[in-house]
Amino acid sequence: MKRFEGRKIIVTGAGSGIGQATVARLLSEGGMVAAVDISEAGLKKTAEQAQKDGNADRLVVIAADLSEEAAVKEHIGGAIEKLGGLDVLVNAAGILRSCHTHEMTLEFWNTVLRTNLTSTFLVTRQALPALLKSGRGVVVNFSSTSASFGHPYMAAYAATKGAIQAFTHAIAVEYARQGLRAVAVAPGSISSGMTHNPGLPEDADQSLFVKMMPALGQGFASPDSVAGVIAMFASDDGVFITGTELRIDGGTHM
Repeated sequence: MKRFEGRKIIVTGAGSGIGQATVARLLSEGGMVAAVDISEAGLKKTAEQAQKDGNADRLVVIAADLSEEAAVKEHIGGAIEKLGGLDVLVNAAGILRSCHTHEMTLEFWNTVLRTNLTSTFLVTRQALPALLKSGRGVVVNFSSTSASFGHPYMAAYAATKGAIQAFTHAIAVEYARQGLRAVAVAPGSISSGMTHNPGLPEDADQSLFVKMMPALGQGFASPDSVAGVIAMFASDDGVFITGTELRIDGGTHM
């Protein structure tokens, strides 16, 4: 199945977890992908996987801090130029940090907002002209189950994900008549470095997490389970889907 043959794609947060899995999935379906991440080591692994899969000729890797406006203009602009346009943007870049809200510093709060929310805005703004020129542009943003359900110690993270969800709705309406679709995925209970080490306080009340296990009974899912949904949203199979989000959590929050 080559749903992305000839399509030009940028995936941020491409050096690990769901972003990395999404790069592999979209390459496997014929896409030309620019993989962007702050981690050069992570991007090396992404490139190695593409080489192993025989898809390295359609991959460009770019190391950049996407919370910095100048870096976004340079590197996302450069990626679009290298690809020769843009059809799909996947904003997977983000961090998960935890602490007691009453102990949260402004620096902590601003770091999470800058990395998760501001980067999503900056990259989307930079990419919009090319996506609109495509005539079939798609933006896939990353929300989280934390946007709609209480996740203790993660107030800053949850705030960014709720905002990203609202941002997705807004641009979906604003650009719908120009052919752009904007959707969000809201993962939960997905196995990744982010979820393995969320940095919970030492005195965290573990009983608060009792209701945060997948109902399917198979434990946390692999990032591939989200990458497949992203591929559906971004392809013509999702042509009538915009301005909404999909929770992907194995029934954790039913």
